[in-house]
Amino acid sequence: MTVNLASGLAEKLDRLTVGHERLDTAVTGLSLHRWGHPTDPTSYLLPPSICLIGQGEKQVVVGEGTFVFDDCHFLITSVDLPVVSRIIEASEEKPYLGLTMELDLRVLSQLILDYPAALERSSKDPLGIAVSALTEELLDAFNRLLDLIESPDDVPALAPLIQQEIIYRLLTGEQGPRLRQIAASGQHGYRIVRAIDWLKLHFNESMKVEMLADKAGLSVSAFHHHFRAMTAMTPLQFQKKMRLSEARRLMLTEHLDASKAAFEVGYESPSQFSREYSRLFGAPPMQDIRRLAQATA
Repeated sequence: MTVNLASGLAEKLDRLTVGHERLDTAVTGLSLHRWGHPTDPTSYLLPPSICLIGQGEKQVVVGEGTFVFDDCHFLITSVDLPVVSRIIEASEEKPYLGLTMELDLRVLSQLILDYPAALERSSKDPLGIAVSALTEELLDAFNRLLDLIESPDDVPALAPLIQQEIIYRLLTGEQGPRLRQIAASGQHGYRIVRAIDWLKLHFNESMKVEMLADKAGLSVSAFHHHFRAMTAMTPLQFQKKMRLSEARRLMLTEHLDASKAAFEVGYESPSQFSREYSRLFGAPPMQDIRRLAQATA
């Protein structure tokens, strides 16, 4: 049954994405993706999301962990994470076809309050990313959500209901405990999310771990432990990846030179910026940007 549903998802994605590599839909938080070839690694901040594939295969790296998923599995993130992703299976004949739906944490929190008995399992794995097998119920809901894109008048009334159903299915499924830990104020996951929210807004500022630990209401040692358990990196590594990813975007899309981009994201030393950029992206800044520009020309 799963194969047939995934096939239907691929057909819808194929029809909707003709002429687009990325399509932001009228459904809040839902984007569709199409690639006719494998891609180079791309870094970005992935918000709490569920990612499905109708056709092809994708790899996502977080810290030292690698996650691969296909049309029989979905990827879920419960917190904002700096990731490096690439399409590893795609061709012009059989393009990669996928979708990403951001998770509305307000809806998630309300569902936990409304149905506490059904969602009371605890998580033994605090990491904010995982891959799970697709279920028939999830695929059916996403098929119905895609159907709405071709009926735009129905989107405002029906899309929020289907998205709530998807989040409910996630909460009652294998990954429910992973999502639950970020919504309950007493949980360590919720406290780490508060620190991540601050880092997202202030990544270009100098940062002391003691200050972040205080914002999270944890000791420095406990904060380090729980932050790394949830994100697979230290707070400083998290900040560095956010800075470098934003610098890459500024150079590629805003045409800033390397020194100005480094300054904009909080580096004081251009040489340090160049060294750390090369370690993350495999080439010095301007060489990397020239390669990316040629690839997208």
